[in-house]
Amino acid sequence: MNHVEVTRRGRVLEVTLNKPKVNAIDIEMSQDMGRAFAQLRDDADLWVGILTAGGDRIFSAGWDLKALNAGEMSLDNWWETADYGIGGFGGLTENWQMNKPVICALNGMAIGGGFEIAMSCDLIIAADHVEFALPEMPLGIVPDAGALQRLPRLIPRNIAMEMLLLGRRMSAQEAAHYGLVNKVVPKENLMEAARAWADQIAGSAPLAMQTVKEVERAIQAMPLEAAFNHIRTGDLPTYRAMLKSDDAAEGIAAFVEKRNPNFKGH
Repeated sequence: MNHVEVTRRGRVLEVTLNKPKVNAIDIEMSQDMGRAFAQLRDDADLWVGILTAGGDRIFSAGWDLKALNAGEMSLDNWWETADYGIGGFGGLTENWQMNKPVICALNGMAIGGGFEIAMSCDLIIAADHVEFALPEMPLGIVPDAGALQRLPRLIPRNIAMEMLLLGRRMSAQEAAHYGLVNKVVPKENLMEAARAWADQIAGSAPLAMQTVKEVERAIQAMPLEAAFNHIRTGDLPTYRAMLKSDDAAEGIAAFVEKRNPNFKGH
């Protein structure tokens, strides 16, 4: 059974996790998510994605520990011993070629690997009852599919260490306070808010949007001067294409002519 539902809505691709009770992700589900986001990445008519889940209790509990315990997955060198699909675990945690924006609409708790997948997205909108947790430490393991790498970069290090070492939960409101979550909304307004943002993004020139992700990823850990030099001389094909694009000329012409631009994606 496919537990990943994919829906096209104009230029937006919506990916919904639907594996009751907790959307625990095994190898097959991770591969399905990878294929869904590869569709977003490769389809020129798709400009932005939304990731969410069914229900309102849990977005995802992350790794399917029952499958791990049953020997269906391996812990040691897990990234080598099994094929988790395009983009790594959950299709996003190591998707270094994904230049299209992905909005995470968190409908419920983001736990362990589910939290790591959420952090892989570009924008996070959370329902007001959402909580975040990294419960790996009492299990004798660590969250190494993104939390160790990303969380101390997204929130203050000491707060991240509280979550990693003590396993304490964080509310959506506190996450918004630290900038981890962009917006908190009542649960009944979640998809309306996510779709409004997606539609706004989809109204922009796609090469410009994709350039933001390409450049930001490339210069993230560089000193300021090196970051400027990399934009000038580095391997940034989307940025180069954007500078010469018809859309860039159209956007400037539309501004001068006081009309709405007609972006076409090239």
